[in-house]
Amino acid sequence: MELLRSSNRDFIERSGRSLDFFLLHFFVSRQKNEEGREAFFFGSSRKMKKYYYFCPFICENTFLANCQKQYDMINAQDIKNGTCFRLDGKIYVVVEFLHVKPGKGNTFMRTKIKDVVSGAVLDRRFNIGEKLESVRVERRQYQFLYQEGDDYIFMNQETFDQHPIAHDLISGVDFLLEGMTLEVVSDASTDTVLYAEMPVKVQMEVTYTEPGLRGDTATNALKPATVESGATVRVPLFIETGETIEIDTRDGSYIGRVKV
Repeated sequence: MELLRSSNRDFIERSGRSLDFFLLHFFVSRQKNEEGREAFFFGSSRKMKKYYYFCPFICENTFLANCQKQYDMINAQDIKNGTCFRLDGKIYVVVEFLHVKPGKGNTFMRTKIKDVVSGAVLDRRFNIGEKLESVRVERRQYQFLYQEGDDYIFMNQETFDQHPIAHDLISGVDFLLEGMTLEVVSDASTDTVLYAEMPVKVQMEVTYTEPGLRGDTATNALKPATVESGATVRVPLFIETGETIEIDTRDGSYIGRVKV
């Protein structure tokens, strides 16, 4: 692997990026090395992390190329559900958005955004005209085949290639059944899977629940019921074993009884 020694100033000028850009996207932390000199711990991927002096060795064919590529920007007012963007070094997807025009002041965007890695959902406000770094994504249909350890094996419906997807990247995974088709979202520049999304609503058979009282149609009292995926859902007392119910996969809540 060819290495390039470059001064700090020359390197930044060649890349066309500011120092803040490098600190945000590549330098994870800085600390003293054995000689007491300041060093940076950085990398554009988990496989490329070493200590470097501030006059660093740079990998010409990977790191420098990544620094020089141009990033697409989008305006905050153009985001919508499903939009992916990079913020503070993390990739987020928009799950809710609302244009807000207060009585006084400027219009802004109120959003809920989800970290595609941790799944954490944040409330975030963006000013109209604010620029965000867009992440170009590809959405494809994948069919779930089987589970192997902590990975779930899916098949691309177009190429028939099989790919493992981690448990934490699948929304509503508790209601996943073999043969189901999910939308898988990948980073188009790296082909890395960002997340796999279950349908918002699924219909499942109740495999076991305690019998309710005859004639009891109350909906405010709930009991646990096991569905065919093995997940437990809180259902009204009148639901019986063998019935089919509709479930919201986002929170596992009962929607209603399905008439077959």
